[in-house]
Amino acid sequence: MRKGIVRSLLMITTILALVSGLLIGQSPATTHAAGATCKVDYSLPNIWPGGFTANLTITNLSSTPLNGWTLGFTFPGDQSVGQGWSANWSQSGKNVTAQSLSWNSTIAPNGSTTIGFNGVFTNDNTSPTAFTINGAACNGIPPTVALTSPTSGSSFQAPANIPLQATASDSNGTITRVEFYNGSSLFGAVTSSPYTYSWNNVAAGSYSLTAVAYSSDGLSATSAPVTITVTQPVTPQILTSTASLNVVQGNTASLGISLSKQPASNVVVSVAASGATGVKISAGSSLTFTPANWNTQQTVIIGADNTSTIGSKATITASASGYADVTVTATVVSGGGSGGQYTQRFLDLYNDIKNPANGYFSSQGIPYHSVETLIVEAPDYGHETTSETFSYWLWLEATYGEITGSWKPFNDAWTTMETYMIPSHADQPTNAGYNANSPAQYAPESVNITDYPAQLDSSVSVGQDPLAAELQQAYGTPDVYGMHWLLDTDNWYGNGHCGDGTTKPSYINSYQRGASESVWKTVVQPDCDTFKYGGPNGFLDLFTKNVNNGAYSQQWKYTDAPDADARVVQAAYWAYMSAAAQGKSADIAGTVAKAAKMGDYLRYSFFDKYFKNPGCQSSSCPAGTGKSSSNYLLSWYYAWGGALPASGTWAWRIGSSASHQGYQNPLAAWALSTVSALKPLSPTAASDWSKSLSRQLEFYRWLQSSEGGIAGGATNSWEGHYGIPPAGDPTFYGLSYDWQPEYHDPPSNNWFGYQAWSMERVAEYYHETGDASAKTILDKWIAWALANTKLNSDGTYAIPSTLNWTGQPDTWNASNPGANAGLHVSVVDYTTDVGVTAALAKTFMYYAAKSGDSASQTTAKALLDRMWTNYRDSIGVSNPEVRTDYSQFNDSVSIPAGWTGKNGQGATLNSSTTFLTERPNYVNDPAWPKVNAYLNGGAAPTFTYHRFWAQADIALANADYGLLFPNS
Repeated sequence: MRKGIVRSLLMITTILALVSGLLIGQSPATTHAAGATCKVDYSLPNIWPGGFTANLTITNLSSTPLNGWTLGFTFPGDQSVGQGWSANWSQSGKNVTAQSLSWNSTIAPNGSTTIGFNGVFTNDNTSPTAFTINGAACNGIPPTVALTSPTSGSSFQAPANIPLQATASDSNGTITRVEFYNGSSLFGAVTSSPYTYSWNNVAAGSYSLTAVAYSSDGLSATSAPVTITVTQPVTPQILTSTASLNVVQGNTASLGISLSKQPASNVVVSVAASGATGVKISAGSSLTFTPANWNTQQTVIIGADNTSTIGSKATITASASGYADVTVTATVVSGGGSGGQYTQRFLDLYNDIKNPANGYFSSQGIPYHSVETLIVEAPDYGHETTSETFSYWLWLEATYGEITGSWKPFNDAWTTMETYMIPSHADQPTNAGYNANSPAQYAPESVNITDYPAQLDSSVSVGQDPLAAELQQAYGTPDVYGMHWLLDTDNWYGNGHCGDGTTKPSYINSYQRGASESVWKTVVQPDCDTFKYGGPNGFLDLFTKNVNNGAYSQQWKYTDAPDADARVVQAAYWAYMSAAAQGKSADIAGTVAKAAKMGDYLRYSFFDKYFKNPGCQSSSCPAGTGKSSSNYLLSWYYAWGGALPASGTWAWRIGSSASHQGYQNPLAAWALSTVSALKPLSPTAASDWSKSLSRQLEFYRWLQSSEGGIAGGATNSWEGHYGIPPAGDPTFYGLSYDWQPEYHDPPSNNWFGYQAWSMERVAEYYHETGDASAKTILDKWIAWALANTKLNSDGTYAIPSTLNWTGQPDTWNASNPGANAGLHVSVVDYTTDVGVTAALAKTFMYYAAKSGDSASQTTAKALLDRMWTNYRDSIGVSNPEVRTDYSQFNDSVSIPAGWTGKNGQGATLNSSTTFLTERPNYVNDPAWPKVNAYLNGGAAPTFTYHRFWAQADIALANADYGLLFPNS
């Protein structure tokens, strides 16, 4: 596998913490969704000074029995529950829960049951008015919603851009989101009025459109369907790559032109500019399209000279005989000086990425991992997407807002991310059953994939979760606000949403079997496991053995990649600072607040997997209380899951015991602890992030080699089962040194990209704060990186690719850090990887901008210029890759003997399954013949990939150079 690719994304080794359907101390229960089909009456038959009696009557308004229920509500005043009856009562802060008993767990249709308690209060005995049953709101009146545009019967020409508008209101709450659907497929969402959305590049066909409105009390309503038709155009059209573009003053921008259908003879398209003074067509004013090249984009170069006015607009008109004129708006923007060519490069790449013809986004507006489909790295298919991809998109839009002053794309990107990557309440429906005093059930990990499934063990003590109560108090929900890491964007696997087989996108997961499980050995499974696919127990019994061979329960489960969520916070910080400088902070205030919320939940990554205390060297080591199990480092993941409603009301959460240097983000930690707009709502969040900032900087210092490179990381669970580390292994606040934390195939810190990614965050933090601790780390790292960056005389370049590590750091002493004289790094080989080159260039430039180091600035500029000159192509910047690792398409995925099942692609899964036979759809991929020839003895195939994260980072690097060095 090409070095840097499998390492460039998340490699999850989450063990399902609950597959048996039993949360420690609780029994499974069967539920039906309650929604507005329930009613709760709260009355006070007796009140006396400082005390009262409360009766609550629960009525089932649905047409089906309610089998098993949990009532929830929040006291408005300072009340406390004392003695209760007819339910198991509990209280955390102001939040009260009552769980059914065996004799009243079933409520018939239109039936009711009454429960009650005696309570006390000091000053305020205001009665609660909002209640939930099994996490869904009662007593609610659904919102109203109507799709007002387009109207039924409307017709559009393909490729159509269809404007949608809905009206929505709620009589007893507020509208929180409006989603737009074609049939059952969600293609857009907005979170604030006006509820408008543009559905772009719609192909010919008939469509049934609806709008779904969600209210703050958890209820929803669906509009009447609107039927529209998109037809093939009768007359041919001139197509443009974008409807608007920006041109930096003193520079040029490019516009793509093509035709919608094949002409019978040559067509000459004339292009002219009008409007803003100083904006002219520099090249491409006359383009000839033939019957052979009609659908190949040709380029028009638009220039804005130094006399053009910032903010002025020109109309670019493309015309041809027999075709309707097409116009594009060109806006002159400031590049900040003579460095404007780098700002223009950003805008050119931005237009390439946003150009629908280039294939970076799905029809639903979701960014793909890569334009190309046949690509195997951490995601095993190019048209999946990841939380990493979304984080780079947010960062791209933050920089676009900084340059243009337009913040709608940033807000829209967040809405798309929230719609698709953050599970909704319906996708994590049973969090109300989560017990923070017993977060999950223990299952050991192993470095050997053949040791799986792992045995669940309820006898191992698990610590307390100190975050759940304050997060629910802060946000009024038991649900988790974090991105799941992997999405099957086009339903390539065929699971569909929660097993329906058809709806796209769908949540999927892969890595769950220890440190030796590379992408080639994974079994991909749906995150909503209804047992429709896999074996009799879905995929669950591939990963764990149930306690006493008990029954498995259908469940949902998600895994968060902390580096991606932290990168989103990082992007939000830059957006906030830029918008504030423009006087437009109000434009993104709501989105920035959501970034702070994501940072609040991101603290789960601080904690040991099973909330055990640092220094753990056996499964019987002490369980944590309060925050004693927090390491204050961004670990490899956090995960959460629970029962599907038909299987019970339990839920679970875990952290991760391994922390990698490549995941740390001191800029995000600093922003979440010091920038008021980004401080989370939870009362302890800012102080936690402040402590994390210090701990991360210490972590880098502890891991820094004699040469300057940063070694791997540390773990609190040696080999994944709290084993005993090698004798003499150095420690960091009780954690044991691990040169390859979390995964070993390939070793997790041998990829130079983790150096560049992580140090770039340190450099940004140093640039914003001038922190001497960060500078100390950077001084040494920059010198090492510069010494190993090659700027060749022929105009090419090379940067480190694979690293080799020897020795160990000294045991950490905060008051007297060691010199790590025995810890060394060497460069094994070099690469021209464009994504990593961009990250390295950004590290150099942020360091140079703050420290004044001219060598770093010069090298950053040279890398950007050489990369642009050598690898710029028609849709981005990309270098060719020889993929010898594709020989592993025929490798076994390791399924235990006797296990058999089928996945959504129809593949039979058993002990003979290979990577390819698990994914039979790959043989239909247009690029498959190249790989197949290699497997049959030919040469290793060469690919030129356009990964979204890499293209975004290249654009960002050029923008940052233009902004940091405007007179370069």
